[in-house]
Amino acid sequence: MNPIHLSLFKAYDVRGVYPDTINEDAVYRIGRALVQYLGKGKTIVVARDVRLSGPALFAALTQGIAEEGATIIDIGMVTTEMLYFAVAFYGYDAGVMISASHNEGQYNGLKFVQKGAQAISSDTGLFAIRDLAMKIENEKKLTTYNLQLTTKDVLDDYIDYLLKNFVDVSAMKPFRIAANANFGMAGKVLERLIARGKFPITVTPLNFEPDGAFPKGKPDPLIPERREEMTQFMKKEKSDFGVTWDADADRCFFYDEKGEFVDGYYTLCILAEYLLKIHPGEPVIYDVRQTWASFDTITRCGGKPIMMKPGHSFIKDRMRKEHALFAGENSGHYYFRDYFGVDAGMIPFLLMLDILAKSNRPLSAIADVYRKNYPTSGEVNSKVSNAQKIMELAEQRYHDGKIEKIDGLSVEYSEWRFNIRSSNTEPLLRLNVEAKTDALMKEKTAELLALIRG
Repeated sequence: MNPIHLSLFKAYDVRGVYPDTINEDAVYRIGRALVQYLGKGKTIVVARDVRLSGPALFAALTQGIAEEGATIIDIGMVTTEMLYFAVAFYGYDAGVMISASHNEGQYNGLKFVQKGAQAISSDTGLFAIRDLAMKIENEKKLTTYNLQLTTKDVLDDYIDYLLKNFVDVSAMKPFRIAANANFGMAGKVLERLIARGKFPITVTPLNFEPDGAFPKGKPDPLIPERREEMTQFMKKEKSDFGVTWDADADRCFFYDEKGEFVDGYYTLCILAEYLLKIHPGEPVIYDVRQTWASFDTITRCGGKPIMMKPGHSFIKDRMRKEHALFAGENSGHYYFRDYFGVDAGMIPFLLMLDILAKSNRPLSAIADVYRKNYPTSGEVNSKVSNAQKIMELAEQRYHDGKIEKIDGLSVEYSEWRFNIRSSNTEPLLRLNVEAKTDALMKEKTAELLALIRG
């Protein structure tokens, strides 16, 4: 019997609990299926994050890839954006990142890209790989197959690329920065970046030592306990600003000098404003969950605003079609045309260094413009068993608003709007509310949560 659970295959990656749903047998078959899908004779980059199940899944995945005749480049334990870099910069045929991003330690997964770091999603081949994997019945041959790997260290090439394209080192100021790596690889990368760039900044580290057990719980910068930890750390360290990443470092968030969290919605606007000053008139993609600040900022700065459903593979496809300068998701993913059109968690940090070095204002003053004019609930998650039914009830109750279904349900009135959508990776219903006043935003958030949570 084929051991693959169909539930592993999500909209834009493979993800499950180890070893219950994602395990060596399943990943071996998926590795073989990937090569069958791509064709013989390809060169595939394989990498992993810090999770404890990573080495076992790496062994099984590479065994399956090798048995189908592909060449494997092992770049080791890295951040997700370094996997993208390796595939695109060196011109390899494809890549696989073994990671479950911000999920708890018992989770793991696979994220696929092909040449140029183009995402392989449900719309562009992931389900075809699933179907091929389901047909593979024979057991893996780990004891009989002689696996050949080529190892490659990409860190310095990756850092040099960032330094050349995304930061003005000559304008750098001697900032004191609090940085939280959430036990992933971001800390090691940041240390090397600062040393290689000779930045005159001081970093006070939090959770820098890689640890796939994630001893403080879910490595997600958005959950309340992670945010509170960072706020208290910031207040103790008295830093100029704070930065935090999730476990595989493809999402980035900021804290101002007062220790207050800067919502990803506002960071999107801050980065868009900065980039459009350098590249006026360019297309910028923003996500449907919260829209008013993004649309207004991109328009005011002379850009072309394009609203898009969230999800890394969907955003990347649209980035290429529009030749967009930049794209941002309120969840902390930011995409850059000059970084192969993919998301990168270290680039927003470099841009923020530039923004603050060239500004006479602290981050709080920059963020407060958006906080004051565009109050938002941020993303509020609820565990539910009947997400579709709840969205139908919401549509009925708010039928007199302007309704959009680009992703989930969005309803807009003149003074407020909301979006509710199911998570693609977790059993959650996600709510975002924005309004013209803080009081109205809080009122409508409470009203919708009462509907969602019964």
